[in-house]
Amino acid sequence: MRATRVPYLEPIVGAAWWTVGAAALDPGVGTVVLAAGLGVTGLLVMALRTRHGSGEPLRRGGRGRFLRLLGVTAALIAVASTALGQLSWGELAVPVAAALVGVAALMLSSQLDERSLLALGGTLMVLGALGALLALRSAGALYPQGVVGLVAGGLFWLTSAHRTGLLAEVRYRARR
Repeated sequence: MRATRVPYLEPIVGAAWWTVGAAALDPGVGTVVLAAGLGVTGLLVMALRTRHGSGEPLRRGGRGRFLRLLGVTAALIAVASTALGQLSWGELAVPVAAALVGVAALMLSSQLDERSLLALGGTLMVLGALGALLALRSAGALYPQGVVGLVAGGLFWLTSAHRTGLLAEVRYRARR
């Protein structure tokens, strides 16, 4: 079993995206969906903790690069959301954030040497573009915020399970 760098990254980011998506739903349904998502995150983190502990350390200088990428991405999302809100295009904030996080995942894939993050980044950019189209063609936050947030959260959890070997373990146990 290969050690994994930053094993908790995807479950935590997935929980954040799931929270964004659940906030667009009606209060009763949104609460249940949010609770289910937090439960999935908890199960993933517990499984990863037993398998990987705190994970393999990043390469030399990797922690600073990782934190800079995280900070720059968060700042770009904040600036883009504010600017879109000022231009009365606030419904595009979540899809644009998905695209920005996709670009960050692409950049992070080389640092962590993980191909699954390439697929995740590309899919998030496509999801952001589709979310922008949905936002411009519909009223309300269900499609641009709800669908994009919930799908992005699920993609992060799936990538986490794949990258850390949990999916391979489930497949192995299912064959036995």
